[in-house]
Amino acid sequence: MNAYVFPGQGAQFVGMGLDLYEKYPIAKELFHKANDILGFDITEVMFSGTAEGLKETKVTQPAVFLHSVVLSKVMGESFKPDMVAGHSLGEFSALVANSTLSFEDGLKLVSQRALAMQKACELRPSAMAAVLGLDDAVVEKICKETPGIVVAANYNCPGQLVISGEVVAVELACEKLKEAGAKRALMLPVGGAFHSPLMEPAREELAAAIESTVFSQPSCAIYQNVTTTAVNSSSEIKKNLMLQLTAPVKWTQSVQNMVKDGATLFTEIGPGKVLQGLVKKIAPGAETTAPILE
Repeated sequence: MNAYVFPGQGAQFVGMGLDLYEKYPIAKELFHKANDILGFDITEVMFSGTAEGLKETKVTQPAVFLHSVVLSKVMGESFKPDMVAGHSLGEFSALVANSTLSFEDGLKLVSQRALAMQKACELRPSAMAAVLGLDDAVVEKICKETPGIVVAANYNCPGQLVISGEVVAVELACEKLKEAGAKRALMLPVGGAFHSPLMEPAREELAAAIESTVFSQPSCAIYQNVTTTAVNSSSEIKKNLMLQLTAPVKWTQSVQNMVKDGATLFTEIGPGKVLQGLVKKIAPGAETTAPILE
């Protein structure tokens, strides 16, 4: 069975999507439509901007979403997922891919999500850190014992977990994690504590936008970050998506469940190859690939 997976923030690079824009009419049409919906020239930043400009959350999130969706559209008839999943932001691309959301609604929600997250980051100093070489249970225990707000945020693959929370609490947890034997506990260059309780203001804002958006019946199951299991109900998808910003991204568990349900080939749709690398670590027996375009 074919599983299609969609990357999140961090996969972006300057020049992304330009090859698609130049070669495929459908890509050009969607890129121009995105400029109109967003009210600024995102294609300019994507194709010829600076790495710094592309790193801004309000730009990065729509850019990665746009690249992923355009890529799925130019695949044409060969785009036939049996199941989909997305890493954090990538969940919105996955929901367009399985027809739950329209391209326009998906892009509007991603833009609102980015702006809401940016605002939440500015409200309180917060941070994230990557932890390598420890069991998940050890990381969770240390986060729980650390004063302040710090939680496990991204379960990326076995031995690679990202923690998130208040700056001081994350720094203190990093020290304790190193003492517990972590190979690394590195602060990440991100704008704030994504997938932690500090994102509650953003979650509330985005939940209102999600509530008023039409979600259609999906064409195939999505394995959502919050539940990790196959979801086929549009109302359940909507409910899970509302929880995503303050809940952890359970990517390891999602991939494990996809394999358990029959996935043998994982195709990464979007910029970069980060998810292919993670899938190989989570499910060494599965095959991974980038999309093959005509």
